[in-house]
Amino acid sequence: VQLQASGGGLVQAGGSLRLSCAASGRTSNSLTMGWFRQTPGKEREFVAVIRWNGYTYYADSVKGRFAISRDNGKNTVSLQMNSLKPDDTAVYYCAAANGVILSQIRIDQAYDSWGQGTLVTVSS
Repeated sequence: VQLQASGGGLVQAGGSLRLSCAASGRTSNSLTMGWFRQTPGKEREFVAVIRWNGYTYYADSVKGRFAISRDNGKNTVSLQMNSLKPDDTAVYYCAAANGVILSQIRIDQAYDSWGQGTLVTVSS
């Protein structure tokens, strides 16, 4: 599966951005798709994921502000980010995998397909 992410940019604190990720290749409706983010000097961290059945999971730091959704017909996953904070500044990566068990959905090693990353910068 190949992933192409888009939608990053510069926004002021309190603003909104929407990230999108298009999957191509050997896609399926059973893919678990999600977003991780990384800042310099830190490990990649879980942001949000949506499973094949539509169930969503979020990091506590973004719960209530971010919303993940998917369009199986278009093989896309989106991340609507509202009430952005400077701490949300990071490179955001789209990820996907088949057969991710529930206990591992927040672990980046469970995903075998990654997008190229898109930079989100939130100014104070």
